[in-house]
Amino acid sequence: MEMPSTITVENVLDSRPLVESGIFQNEGSAPVVMPGESISLQFSAAKGQAFSFATMYGWSNDLFFAPENPGITLYEADGTPMEGDVSSQIKLWDNGTRINQAPGASVSHPGTAETSAQNITEVSGTDAQGNSYAPVSSLMKASLHYEGNSTFTLTITNTSGTTNNPTPFSPGVWAISYIAGGDLLSPTPLYMSGKPSAHGLTNLAEMGDNSVLGEYIQDQTGIFTPLSPVLVVVYHGIENPIYQKGENDRGKGLKELAQQGDASKLAEQLKTMNGVKAVYVLPAANSTVLLPKIGEQAGSSVSQQLSVAEGDRLAIATMYGLSNDWFFASKDNGVDATKKGDVSSSIGLFDNGTAVNQFPGAGITQFNLAGTPLEESKAIEEVPNPNAFTTLPEINKLIKITLQ
Repeated sequence: MEMPSTITVENVLDSRPLVESGIFQNEGSAPVVMPGESISLQFSAAKGQAFSFATMYGWSNDLFFAPENPGITLYEADGTPMEGDVSSQIKLWDNGTRINQAPGASVSHPGTAETSAQNITEVSGTDAQGNSYAPVSSLMKASLHYEGNSTFTLTITNTSGTTNNPTPFSPGVWAISYIAGGDLLSPTPLYMSGKPSAHGLTNLAEMGDNSVLGEYIQDQTGIFTPLSPVLVVVYHGIENPIYQKGENDRGKGLKELAQQGDASKLAEQLKTMNGVKAVYVLPAANSTVLLPKIGEQAGSSVSQQLSVAEGDRLAIATMYGLSNDWFFASKDNGVDATKKGDVSSSIGLFDNGTAVNQFPGAGITQFNLAGTPLEESKAIEEVPNPNAFTTLPEINKLIKITLQ
């Protein structure tokens, strides 16, 4: 006897705007980078993403080095990784909270406060008090090296010792924003020109203390991913028809779902299988993809009325949108289609094995970041957590499945 049921799938991820961030300091006897010394930072990024950092001009009252927002450009327009000297993209900024003394070892810290805090402004040649500075590109050399598979190394060298403005560089912070729908989620991750200093940047700019801003960006860093339109299948008397763990992709459309979020081919294939009773593809209203929770805005959800009978099973599949070929799917043989309540514990995250993995949300060959997947051929397996790139929230903090 057929009975009504409704499946609801929700993206319940409490998302974050930064895909990667960190703090840095010299590993030598002192945490500062002295003239003649270098420090290297490694990170992943996709086309359109940018690398931002901030470090104090140590022998100043409240000046700091940072690239102009959104950060250092990492790829040419055609997707070729940038390499070599990117020093011209670094600027010197006045935090606006201290009156500037002539730069040098004798500067007092923190110095005299501005009567009212000023907005952050670029220091180009001279500061507000008329003190002179050598060009930034002569004080700091920044050089990019592409390591392959979306990974870069940025080396920052203190070249100020050969100028009239020698200075140490303080411990610093760095950040990379997610890109979604072609837009950076956080295009000004560390500072805003023309706005007051915030989130602990003053601690860094005045005292070289990166801890407060470091904690702030750590809280802004985590997971952001949409889910593709959700494939739902009701079946009877057969095993889960979408996939089997340990086998290679069957070439029946799961690859297109896992790499591109396109469930149409898989849905058409499933409709021809004996034992399959119904197949649905559920796009979210307005956005098609199911967006995560962004600030106070709830995540997307989709629902579908079903007609099920005793012995029917139910399985779903949806792409982890900002990946190469990861997909959420019902584990093993799905769930009893007549069951009621939260069945999220039946879901796993799987690697389709058809595309080389990169940092999720920061991979140049990820389809949803305008990339072309690098083909590989491996068996379908669960994505380990933590994995080689990051630590994901528990599955039930990412996707929720309810049967009513």
